[in-house]
Amino acid sequence: MKILVSLDLSEATPRVLQVTERMSRQSAGEVRLLHVAEAEPDFMGYDAGPEVVRDQVAKEFRDEHRAIQQHAEALREAGIKASARLIQGPIVETVLKEVKRFEADLLIVGSHGFGAIYDLLVGSVSRGLLKDADIPVLVVPIRDPSLRP
Repeated sequence: MKILVSLDLSEATPRVLQVTERMSRQSAGEVRLLHVAEAEPDFMGYDAGPEVVRDQVAKEFRDEHRAIQQHAEALREAGIKASARLIQGPIVETVLKEVKRFEADLLIVGSHGFGAIYDLLVGSVSRGLLKDADIPVLVVPIRDPSLRP
C-alpha cells in the first residue's frame, strides 16, 4: 500500500506521524510525506520586494525542507520505507496532484477542527481533500487545543 501523508508541520505533526507509522506497519506500506509550501502572493515574488523578504522566504523553505526530510528519516530509522517532498502551490490542488503522481492508495491528513465559521472564512484543507480525493482519506483529529496553531 502506498500512503501519502500531507503535513502542515504544525504541533499536530507528531500525532499525524504516529497514525502514519501504525497504518504503514499494518499494511507494510510505503510512505511519502508531503508538505505544501504556500504559494507566494501575486504581488510579491522573487523578482520584487526587498532582499530581506526574499531571504526570509528562502530561509522558511530551507527550514520546511529540512523538517520534512527529518520526519522521513525518523520513519526510515523505524524500519518504514519513506520519502519526503516539499512542493510550493495551492494546498488542496497540489496534494491531489501528488496523490496521482505517487499513485497513492491512502491519503492521511490532520484536522485542527476549528469549526464551521473558521472553515467558511478561511477554508478547510481536510474538507477540500475529502470532497475531491478519489482515494480513501484518513483524517487524524487534533482535539487538544494546545496542539492547534
